[in-house]
This record gives sequence, structure tokens and C-alpha cells, in this order.
Amino acid sequence: MAQTPLDAARGRPADAWRATLKSRIAVAAVCLFVWSSAIEARLVYLQVYHHADLVARAERQQLRTVAASGKRGEIRDRRGHVLAYSVDADSIYAVPTEIAEPSRAAASLCGALGDCSAADRQALAERIRRGRAFVYVRRQVTPDQARRVADLQLEGVGFMKENRRFYPNKELAAHLLGYVGVDNTGLAGVEATYDNLIKGHAGTVLIQTDAKRHAFSRVERPSTTGADLELTIDQYLQHIAERELQAGVDEAGAEGGSAIVMDPASGEILALASYPTFNPNAYRNVRDEERRNRAIQDLYEPGSTFKIVTASAALEQKLLTPTDAVDTNPGVIRFGSRVVDEDKHHNYGVLSFTDVIVRSSNVGAIKVGLRVGAERMGLYARRFGFGHPTSPDFPSESPGILWDPSRQNESALASMSMGYQVGVTPLQMAAAVSSVANGGELVQPRVVRAVTRDGVRKPVPRKVLAHAIDRDTAAEVTAIMEAVIERGTGRSAQIDGYTVAGKTGTAQKVENGRYSNTDYNVSFVGFVPSRKPVFTIVVVVDSPHRVSPYASTVAAPIFRRIAAAALQQYGVPPSLNRAPTVIAMRRDTTDRDARPFDSAQGRPFDSAQGRPFDSVQAGPLYSAQGRPMATAGVGPSIVTVKSGAPRAAAVFPDLRGLSARDALRTLSRLGMTARLNGAGIVVRQVPQAGAPIDRETATTLWLERQLAAVP
Repeated sequence: MAQTPLDAARGRPADAWRATLKSRIAVAAVCLFVWSSAIEARLVYLQVYHHADLVARAERQQLRTVAASGKRGEIRDRRGHVLAYSVDADSIYAVPTEIAEPSRAAASLCGALGDCSAADRQALAERIRRGRAFVYVRRQVTPDQARRVADLQLEGVGFMKENRRFYPNKELAAHLLGYVGVDNTGLAGVEATYDNLIKGHAGTVLIQTDAKRHAFSRVERPSTTGADLELTIDQYLQHIAERELQAGVDEAGAEGGSAIVMDPASGEILALASYPTFNPNAYRNVRDEERRNRAIQDLYEPGSTFKIVTASAALEQKLLTPTDAVDTNPGVIRFGSRVVDEDKHHNYGVLSFTDVIVRSSNVGAIKVGLRVGAERMGLYARRFGFGHPTSPDFPSESPGILWDPSRQNESALASMSMGYQVGVTPLQMAAAVSSVANGGELVQPRVVRAVTRDGVRKPVPRKVLAHAIDRDTAAEVTAIMEAVIERGTGRSAQIDGYTVAGKTGTAQKVENGRYSNTDYNVSFVGFVPSRKPVFTIVVVVDSPHRVSPYASTVAAPIFRRIAAAALQQYGVPPSLNRAPTVIAMRRDTTDRDARPFDSAQGRPFDSAQGRPFDSVQAGPLYSAQGRPMATAGVGPSIVTVKSGAPRAAAVFPDLRGLSARDALRTLSRLGMTARLNGAGIVVRQVPQAGAPIDRETATTLWLERQLAAVP
């Protein structure tokens, strides 16, 4: 290229521009290299060193995982009645990024819910204003609330289904069942104790959102249902216990009370009542005092009911016999400056050991306790289950208070002998008295009868914790407790037709470190029938003020009413003045071959002789009074059995046409009970009349107000 005049004038070479271009290219290349190196370094830094963190942050922004709680298993009573189950309930949630005006949305939502305070409305608005991806507005709302919120059609507000626990019987067995929080976690009672079994496994809901947080994908992993619990509780007996306890507490003007009905042989708790009570469907609305389970959490000094332990120790150690004399003169006993006297300042004089317990003599019990000694008293108290929790079904159970025998002086031993300076729970007392009723075994109380998971039922076995006393000692203590009912402080617990064994207890409460002169714990413990016990019942009433504060006037009548209803419900035959034996008549091809059958012996029954036949013989049919059946008056219950029934087994009677009471009485004589459906007269039964008796088979009776035609 020719040099221009300008270049010549400036003295530049003609190709100087090339060098400039090269230098610029070099600078650009260096800059590009540095820029690309920085980009690469940044990418390495982000994709290698911070890869995990960035992936997690992206997932948090793009994915939302919501836990879906598992459906809790059902809780049923021993007869299959549902006590607790789960229902679907709507929970309301909000996506704050989709809500333009949080305050206005919060006001609208609170208006639809209908029960928000000003503070609730402000808190909801603040939660929405924070801008999180997901917030709850209200969980487990009622159907009406859900409908009203849905009618608002608010942007960014949605619904999801959750499980809500429902208790169809409301207050029934509330303290025993407990309750469940909004997170599907048991908070009290068996709901909390067996939470891991009942609640099942939680599922998840995965929601994917775009840059504007709009959901475009939803993936669910379903939850699983938990195990079902079968409790030892009988719904009917639970109702009776709660009803009579409430009536007794209200009548006495007391602060509260508890009652326990227990099977002394198996340790199964048939009813456990505490009053005041509450509705577990609305547990947030009641005071802690009402939610407290007094039967397992309240400690009280048992008073004279603890004399059962004192008597058992003395008899077991052969220190006394029931007829030995105990001198209680002059009606007081001194330990230094401390003076202990009898109730109402009585002086009983010389009493038999039996009458020491029958009359509830404090001086007599103290003298017996001093003969037993602190070491042996402590030993037998522990054998009877005091001083430690008795059942794993109640983790909140108080262990009680039992003094170290090595630290007891005579005054402390005297107090323990008559039921003071020892703390027990009603459940511990029920277990202790049951050990007398069943012949000397301390059986673990339990409230769970079986667990059913995936269709497989696993029963909970009976467990013996200790051998408290020998069977002979238990029989002697039972006889003494029967005398308490027949002619002692427990006469108000008598039940027509049944022998009852029991003991009253009245103890002053400790207030501000001193024994109160106005507040007492009154209690009654006993079992019935006394010689073949079916029920152990404990009643404790706290601070009766409206009536005389004695167990005989407050607790014993409650015991009597609960026991009488329980005996009737279970068809337990009377132990006094028993009715004639139920007779089943076998009918073959002709009426001449008819023979009555003794259901207890499983053999033909000679009504005229009052005993079973040794062999089948021809002859007329007689009543239990020795008269021909054609002219007989009221006699044994008879059922005609069709030909072909086995001769070696007792057969089931025809109950159709009988009232519920008469049918249950008839079954009780066979050692059986029944489940009743309806009310009125028996119109249908299972098993059918004439079927061989199998006491393992459940009996069901259907009743109607009008008697149907019987074929």
C-alpha cells in the first residue's frame, strides 16, 4: 500500500495499523481468557464444591413435601364396641406467594371460621406475610367451617385431608383412653402409651412448583393404618362406674373421686372411672384438673383399708389367729408425746383379732402391727404391690410412698399399721385386694386385652408379679372382711343375695404439713361374691363436705350400687338363697321317653329325688318340688330338646319369651352370659335351643317390645 501524505507527514510507517490491530486482539484475547477462566472457576465452585447445597436449595424452592399422617387404629372394649376411631377432617392451608393482600385474606378467613380473636387474626396475617411456601391456616376444622372457607374462593388457599380422632361416647372412659393432638400423636392415656402401635406409618405428598410457585405436579406415598387395641374395659360397666361415682361425689359435695372394677383372677380392669371428667373430643377446653386420672395419679393415705395388709402379715406369720384376743384398753396408745385414740374416742376393751378389723380399731391394729414389726410390715406391703408402679399400661402411674423399714420407729410403724404415713393409688389398692380375692397372687393389672395388626390378634397374657400370701391366709382374711360387711363398718355395702367381703377406710388429708380436721379421703375396697369373686371394686372419694365424712356413708353405698349392677349385667348367680338348678328335658321320638337333664351335671335329673339319675329310666316327669309337671307350680327352667341331641352333654335352653332379666338369670345358672340387642322380650337367640352348651361360644339375644310368634 502506498504511503499517504498524512502518514508521511506524521512520520508513521505505512503498516503501523497492523501492529495496533495485533495488540488490540491480544488484549481482547487476554480479557476473553480471563473472563472464561473466571466463568469456569465459578462453575467449578458452584457445581463441584457447592453442588449439594445448591441442589437442596433448588429442591426447597421447587418441591414441597407435606407429611400425611397414618390413620390410627381403632380402640374397642372387650365386647367389640368402638371407643375411639379416626375420621377424615379438612385442614386449611395457604400459599403466601399467591396471596397479594395478607391482612385482607386473614380477615376473610377468620370471618369464615367464626371463632377467631383479634390476636388470632393478626397472627394469621403475619404468617401469610412472611412469604413461606406453605402455612397452615387451621387444622382439622369442622365441615361447616370448611364449607364457609371454600365459599370464599380465595386465591392461594386450599384444603388437604387429615385424620382426626373421634370418641363417639364422649366422656366415657376419657381418662383411660386419653386424647390425640393435631399432629396425630397420642398425648395421654392409652393413646399415648401405645402411640407407636396405634398411629401406623406416615405417608408423604410431594408437590412440584414452577418459578411462580404454582403447583404443576403432585405425587403421594400413602400412609399405613396402625394396629387396633382391644381393651379389657366393658363399656357397660364403665358407664355404671362413672354414673354411680358422679352421683356419689355430687351427693357428698366432694371435690372428686375414682372407682375401679377389676377381675381379681386375671388382672383385667373392667372399668376405671375418674371424676371430674372431660370430653376428649374437646380436650383443649378443659382444665388440667379435669384431665387428671385420679385412679392412677392421685396418692392418698388409705387409712383402715390398709389394715388388710396388717392382718394378712400377722396371719401369714402365725402371730395371731382370728379368734385371739387383743386388748385395746383404755382406748388410747402413747408414743412419747403423741397420743393415738379410737374414732369418736371409743374404748372397745378386749376384742378378738377378727373384731379388731371388723370394728376398725386403731389401737388394736397398732398393737398387731407392733407384733409384726417394721421389717415384716415393709416386706408384706411390697408383696401386695405398694411402693412401685403396678402396670406398664399406665406410665404416668405414681409409685406411691413406702418408708424404709430401717428408718421407722415405733410411732411410724403404728401409723403404717392403721394406714397412715403410706401413700398408695387406687390402682395399687385394687391389685392388693385382688390378691386376697384370688387366693394370694399379686396379678399385674392391665387394660389392654389384645393387639390386632394386619388381621392377626395377639392376646396379652396374664402376669403374676408376686406371691403375696398363702391360700389359707387369704381365706382367713376373706372371712374377716365378710364379717366387716355383716356386722361391722361396711354394713352399707351389703347386697341382697350375695356375700360381700370388704373394708372401709377414712383418713385425714395432709394440708400445709398438718392433718386437716375438715378434709378426708374416704374409701371402700371389696370383692363380690366373696367366696368365688368375680369383681374387685375400689371406690375413693376426695373431701366430702355435704355429708358425714365416713367411708360407710359415702364410699360404701357407691360400691354397693356399682357391684349390684355389675352382678346383674354379668348374670352372676346369687351366693345366698340360690334358685333351683336349671333343668333341660330331652325329647326323643315319643313323649314317654322325656327326661329332665341337670345342666350342671350333664346327666338326667331325678326331680322327685332331687338328684341326677344314674341311668335313663322310663317314668313321668316331676318338678323340683316332687309334683308332676302337669300340676307343678313354679319350678326349674325346662327346655325340650329334639331327638338326636347327645345324651352326655348339657344343652342350651329356649329363652324366647323371657324378659332380659329372666334370660340372664337363667344363663347365669349355667355359668354363661349374653350380649343383648334391643329391649323387651327375647325373640331370637344364638345358640339355638337344644344345642350342646359350649361356654366358649358367645351367646347373643335379640329382644323386641312385642313378642313375636314362636314356632
